[in-house]
Amino acid sequence: MDLIRDLLGHSSVQTTEIYAKLSAAKRRAAIEAASKNIVPGENALWGTSSIIKEWLKGMNNKNIM
Repeated sequence: MDLIRDLLGHSSVQTTEIYAKLSAAKRRAAIEAASKNIVPGENALWGTSSIIKEWLKGMNNKNIM
């Protein structure tokens, strides 16, 4: 429970225990919302690289196998 408390940034375990009584979907939503403040967003390399996009498209080529 202390790990979750720290992840969510709570100073008290009692606050964290409120989330323990929530449904799995609500707990997941709470953890995902908290993680946005901890883990920076990333942009996919293939989103901006035409070389990587072409390489990925080539993976669908039936002649490869």
